[in-house]
Amino acid sequence: MRISVLASGSNGNAAVVEADGTCLLLDCGISCRQLVTRMQALGIDPGRIDAVLLTHEHDDHVKGLEVFLRRHPVPVLATAGTVQGMAAPPAGAEALTPGREVRLGALTVLPVPTSHDAREPVGFVLENDGYRVGYVTDTGVVTQLLVERLAGCHALLLECNHDRDMLRVGPYPWPLKQRIASRTGHLSNEQSCGALERLVHSGLEVVVGMHLSQTNNSPHLVTRELAAVLSGSGVRLAVASQQAALVVERGAGPVPG
Repeated sequence: MRISVLASGSNGNAAVVEADGTCLLLDCGISCRQLVTRMQALGIDPGRIDAVLLTHEHDDHVKGLEVFLRRHPVPVLATAGTVQGMAAPPAGAEALTPGREVRLGALTVLPVPTSHDAREPVGFVLENDGYRVGYVTDTGVVTQLLVERLAGCHALLLECNHDRDMLRVGPYPWPLKQRIASRTGHLSNEQSCGALERLVHSGLEVVVGMHLSQTNNSPHLVTRELAAVLSGSGVRLAVASQQAALVVERGAGPVPG
């Protein structure tokens, strides 16, 4: 299995998961031009995408979808709430039910409910040939259910949106700070570390910090704090960014795209 994080952050999110000939696009929150350019730089043919899976309807996860589908018409899978919340819902979108697995080619996909201010947001646990990947980009808390679903993953792509002190003293207006720090906002580094402490196990190979705020966080902080949790474990660590792709491949360390 190979996971290519094409972009991750407040300005746009997209990733491609490949396994045994199956190729899925998770979210489409950057322009179609950027999406295609970054795919091609990694040797991914956009025409190979078998389906698009959406975590939720916010613009930084869907803004490139309409154009991409015009050029590459493929099935879109999303929860009913996500489709209802979209300004331009794709025709014929297939419903995902949180907690119910779907089989897409060589991949099994389990949508897992997250706690975010969207209609019906989810993260994903993807599995191929016994290898499990957890993908969670937008949630204000890590619920017990989420911990249970992410348990046993070999790769974890987990939101590390903000540093609490940077958010508190930063330039955002107070209502936005409250939203981000709420139970339906985004995970702080501290919350992500707390979740990771519960999720580290002998089979965990790699952790990727996701959806960093460019204003209220830094890759250095995320790396330092997650590394403290992972110290002595042998787990590889990386931080995804808005500007450049990051590739995580089974059995290999994360590398810039």
